[in-house]
Amino acid sequence: MTITAALPAASPTLATLSADLAAGRVSGRALLEACLERIDDGAGEGARTFLQVDRAGARAQADAVDALRASGATLPATAGIPMSIKDLFDIAGQVTRAGSTVLSDRAPAPVDAPSVARLRRAGFVLVGRTNMTEFAFSGLGLNPHYGTPRNPWQRNLGHVPGGSSSGAAVSVADGMAHAALGTDTGGSCRIPAAFTGLVGYKPTARRVPLQGAVPLSPSLDSIGPIARSVACCALLDALLAAQAPPGTSDGSVAGRHFAVPRTLVLEHMDRHVAAAFTAALSRLSAAGARIDEIDVPEFAELAVIHARGTLSNAESFAWHRELLARHAAEYDPRVRARIEIGAAQSDADYQMLLAARSRFIAAVGRRIAAFHALLMPTVPVIPPRIADLQADDAYFKTNALVLRNSSVVNFLDGCAISIPMHEIGQPPAGLTLACGADLDRELLSCAAAAESVVAGR
Repeated sequence: MTITAALPAASPTLATLSADLAAGRVSGRALLEACLERIDDGAGEGARTFLQVDRAGARAQADAVDALRASGATLPATAGIPMSIKDLFDIAGQVTRAGSTVLSDRAPAPVDAPSVARLRRAGFVLVGRTNMTEFAFSGLGLNPHYGTPRNPWQRNLGHVPGGSSSGAAVSVADGMAHAALGTDTGGSCRIPAAFTGLVGYKPTARRVPLQGAVPLSPSLDSIGPIARSVACCALLDALLAAQAPPGTSDGSVAGRHFAVPRTLVLEHMDRHVAAAFTAALSRLSAAGARIDEIDVPEFAELAVIHARGTLSNAESFAWHRELLARHAAEYDPRVRARIEIGAAQSDADYQMLLAARSRFIAAVGRRIAAFHALLMPTVPVIPPRIADLQADDAYFKTNALVLRNSSVVNFLDGCAISIPMHEIGQPPAGLTLACGADLDRELLSCAAAAESVVAGR
């Protein structure tokens, strides 16, 4: 089979790739081989980005798609596009390790996770399993077992990629895949997207089935994509939710009404993020958006609500308790420490957390109902250097700050998207647009309208 068709321009969107495939300007096999070449580049991050590359399986998928397309068969628009899968998901015939060594002796998964199966039915070529924070329990993306993929920004200085979907983001940023499947319990799609100049989407949690993914916190877990544009994420979200593809946005923010919470989420911003956020708001206002600052006192109550631990602490400990009893020494000590907080939480503590969350969702929902979306920095700081996180106190303090803004939306049971807001050449920073539950289509429409405005590109 010929695989020498001209490749698309760098960083193509899914729409561009679909059009090129349909027109015969490129083949699925050519797209795949270009991704594999980047993975195998010894000067790149492929060895740290992927925990497993399914070369034979991916080539067979790509060749099958190309043969069907050549025969005139009707195929999904995305058929033949290479995509990466976070190591948290079951893929039939493969072992799901969740970025750990503890699960290495598990039996291969008998079937695909529902989310993986939906992507496979859409014709995506599954390149391989991406690296991640062990058991998805950190926003920084460090993994002591398999190494940490370095952020594309100032790569020689070794900045974190963000987590927990670290390899997912780097795979897309470096052209090793054209989209990635990730999870988001406290920001694990949005944080690495913000840190690598990509778009990351956290849907309403119940929108995509969680079966076949190793849980962190079933109350908070959600499944979403990391890709190169809002339109890419909207398409992937529709496929993952088994819904019809979204319509086209009108492309305008004029008349949209946004709220910027003054409480909590603007604290401790570094100068780069503060400047990018101010500029993004200014551009949105100039484009006709109405932006109001509001107080959200419920955000300030989160520290008290979580004083005895979080839902993630309690629910992860319940899942890991027996594994920890046998394999505690094999865990990343920093991940283990966070899981073990749950050991001290009583059933009463857990029930109080659930009740507090219900009150939080209701109160915040009333406060933001009049707005199209909330606006906030996805992360209040630019990506820290891996070398600066060697001490545990620096690690845990930075991790808490990096997770702070995004985790608010998970506790709210809302949906949120991070889009790049930094100017080209500046450190990466993301703008979050967020809504309450089940407003995914409305949010994605707002984000599509804002996307070309916020970074002045």
